[in-house]
Amino acid sequence: MDKMIETGKKEVVISNDGATILKHMSVLHPAARMLVDLSAAQDVEAGDGTTSVVVLAGSLLAGAEKLLKKGIHPTQIAEGFQSAAVEAVKILEGISIPVNLEDREFLLKSATTSLSSKVVAQYSSVLAPIVVDSVLRVVGATTDSNVDLNDIRIVKKIGGTIDDTELVSGVVLNQTAITSAGGPTRIEKAKIGLIQFQLSPPKPDMDNQVVVNDYRQMDRILKEERNYLLNLVKKIKKAGCNVLLIQKSILRDAVNSLSLHFLAKLKIMAIKEVERDEIEFICKATGCKPIADIDSFAEDKLGTADLVEEVDSNGSRIVQISGIKGAGKTASIIMRGANQYVLDEAERSIHDALCVIRCLVKKRALVVGGGAPEIEVSQRLAELAKSQTGFQSICFQAFAEAVEVIPTTLAENCGLSPISIVTDLRNRHANGEKSAGINVRKGTISDMLRENVVQPLLVSTSAIELSTETVRMLMKIDDILASR
Repeated sequence: MDKMIETGKKEVVISNDGATILKHMSVLHPAARMLVDLSAAQDVEAGDGTTSVVVLAGSLLAGAEKLLKKGIHPTQIAEGFQSAAVEAVKILEGISIPVNLEDREFLLKSATTSLSSKVVAQYSSVLAPIVVDSVLRVVGATTDSNVDLNDIRIVKKIGGTIDDTELVSGVVLNQTAITSAGGPTRIEKAKIGLIQFQLSPPKPDMDNQVVVNDYRQMDRILKEERNYLLNLVKKIKKAGCNVLLIQKSILRDAVNSLSLHFLAKLKIMAIKEVERDEIEFICKATGCKPIADIDSFAEDKLGTADLVEEVDSNGSRIVQISGIKGAGKTASIIMRGANQYVLDEAERSIHDALCVIRCLVKKRALVVGGGAPEIEVSQRLAELAKSQTGFQSICFQAFAEAVEVIPTTLAENCGLSPISIVTDLRNRHANGEKSAGINVRKGTISDMLRENVVQPLLVSTSAIELSTETVRMLMKIDDILASR
């Protein structure tokens, strides 16, 4: 189920993403805050499994509490859990399936599995190919070992449905062309310049007043202002620029009506309010370089494209740059939805799916989903516990029982009886059916590989390693002291 969160600023967030929910919760206890940080760490490392890692940590802490009541020392529990976690990761690597990034079908299955638990699950057939294709655009299938998700830009527009979401070639800007002074909205054979200075009269940093007594002085001030702006625009045109992107300015106006008039006369398309965090992406995508001063405005700092135009799409206007020469490895996704809440949650869902594909680039192996790997790990650790001696044996057994919380929770969430489902799963895995897991749609146990329910190995191994690390840290704390 999803959660509706009302923030302190009365903003509403609807999500079932573990990291998002915990980030917005008002958590006061320092130990509980460690679990919030744990979810954030999983989000950074794997991008998915943020709920699972907290559920697993809670189950491990419950198991540790039982061991403490039996009189086992916290340090021994911490060491035992660490040894069990190392074995669990080895077991997961042993049952994993190697994946080739050129095999698009496997990537689609992973992205679909990630999206299946989200609000946008019914649109997974539309979103999964967009996610896979966008990642494949920015990485080399054989050379790269990581994906910079900043190279994939998501532009959100209200209007239409999520079905209308598309991956576009080139670059899409949220901003629109300025047409108030009659400027162009379509430029072919574009030379794109990105400026970080203002096309407006210079102002001092301090507030002051200038008193003008003579109208001739006033006329002179206006003439100087006009000449100053005209010279700026002429230098821009002289460099060959015909599309001008202007960074958003906080202290003063980025452009004024007079400079816009000059730009329109010289047939230069102007787009203002470009955010600071968009600069790096635009530069990488178009090949232009940010220009901080008019004196350094030169042709070698411009990007080139076949076409820059403002288009009307589903009732909203966007600027699209296509046919970019020497473009960097970037991708742009236009996301559509009925309202801002749907768009925000769809963006989080797509981010998780992108992270899943990034995990496959980092560690090129898959495991099946539906609680199958956790049951397999639990049974193998229970077998290993019999060969251990002393406290290690008890800790291995406790760890094995704790890992079963994932399939148990999964069964509860889809309205099944956790006891009968988990018992049946244990039986199937004991008989050698390693890919048997919970089929949420049918409410039964199925072969997850045949059902195409797969997830990256990194998500599962990261969840076990991070949750064990957090539990070990908590086990070694015996008191909380308040500092002055």
